Amino acid sequence: MEEILRPGLAALGLEAEETALRRLRQYAALLEETNKVMNLTAIESEEDVARLHFLDCAALLALPEFTGETLLDVGSGAGFPGLVLKILRPELDMTLLDSLDKRVGFLRGVGEALGLTGLACLHARAEELPGELRGHFAIVTSRAVARLNVLGELCLPYVKTSGVFLAMKGPEPEEELREAERAIALLGGRLERVARCPIPGTDVCHSVAVIRKVAPTDKKYPRRWAQIKKTPL
Repeated sequence: MEEILRPGLAALGLEAEETALRRLRQYAALLEETNKVMNLTAIESEEDVARLHFLDCAALLALPEFTGETLLDVGSGAGFPGLVLKILRPELDMTLLDSLDKRVGFLRGVGEALGLTGLACLHARAEELPGELRGHFAIVTSRAVARLNVLGELCLPYVKTSGVFLAMKGPEPEEELREAERAIALLGGRLERVARCPIPGTDVCHSVAVIRKVAPTDKKYPRRWAQIKKTPL
């Protein structure tokens, strides 16, 4: 795995520290083992995990907008991108959020096995998070969770004003962005740009919607999930 990660991280302009590489290998082994009994990811080969998960997530660290020490990862699943970011940037004050208790248990187990500190794993839905977390995080991330007009309501309330929401999307997010224009504005956000993120060693190029929080989110958001799903902003 190191022979993929070292040049891949270098291509992203990131250092491949030995401790981080060791932890990523441990993480991959735990993911492979747990995936046999729990559906965590359809990507299973070591090379694909290294490229399509680890390097894909690591690309966020190369964005100039990735600044600040507090991060919330909404819908972490198997830990993407939050756990990868924590391993590569261990000083981050990281909160991983997922609605499935089994997945949260996996994330906690990985954090403990890797000796990570400053890592909170929460079992909850984003729209049910306690009020003290509103406007708390410098960065909020999410990968492959929902369309952006829904995802914005789940994420932007927790970004502090001047902070950033980094929504990881596919290669052609334009339709989603048009669909989400109203929602982003209502929630106090502003689309700054769409970053194109080629995955080193592949022909895949994903995108990241960089959404700046320019005003506080109205306290009526996020709404209950049934309402969000039925009537997206």
